[in-house]
Amino acid sequence: MIKVAIHQPNFLPWPGYFAKLAQADLFVLLDDAQFSKNNIINRVRILGETEPRWLTLPVAAHLGQSIAQTLPAKPDWRRSILALLRNTYGKAAYFKAIWPSLESWFAAAPEADLAAINTHFIAAIAGYLDVATPLQKASMLGIAGQSDDRLVMIVQHLAPGGCYLSGKGGAGYQDPAKFSAAGLALEYYSFTPRAYDQGRPGFQPGLSVLDPLFHLGRDGCLDLIHGR
Repeated sequence: MIKVAIHQPNFLPWPGYFAKLAQADLFVLLDDAQFSKNNIINRVRILGETEPRWLTLPVAAHLGQSIAQTLPAKPDWRRSILALLRNTYGKAAYFKAIWPSLESWFAAAPEADLAAINTHFIAAIAGYLDVATPLQKASMLGIAGQSDDRLVMIVQHLAPGGCYLSGKGGAGYQDPAKFSAAGLALEYYSFTPRAYDQGRPGFQPGLSVLDPLFHLGRDGCLDLIHGR
């Protein structure tokens, strides 16, 4: 049974995003979903002195526009984000091992919209972690609809008789009967990462996947997202 996961293309997302990506057979990016401010579409938490801080890609946002219609607000966003990451993680155990790859991902990031930029980083990091699940842009499918009705139609179109792999939050608004009526299975996935050494007392959870990459390295990050 083919498992399809569907998610907005978040900015340098947390390890759970890639854990879910690894569990799916096909991952659909909702690049045509509406952009919302103060969300994790253009920002992600990274390590702070005593609590997490935000790493933000500034964008020019207007009411009602999609993620794919949202553009960076500053031409030097690569330089400023890399400077903050270097300042934050320069002393991390695997900084020197990870940094060249990170610089190459930023150098290759498209001069385009937020959806394209985020998709680029998701694909680059997934490839670095040997997660080979194919990515599909929702905008290329031509399937309209609201909420779980659209999710049902997307999965039915891509994997008839397959399974929708939902995050646990979906249980609050999804109607399992709709999936069943369409001949689809519905499975909920939850990711709870273990604590790891961040080079300081305590543990700050829910950070970008870059945090475990810098502190655990590629292999350690792989163990984290696969629950090993």
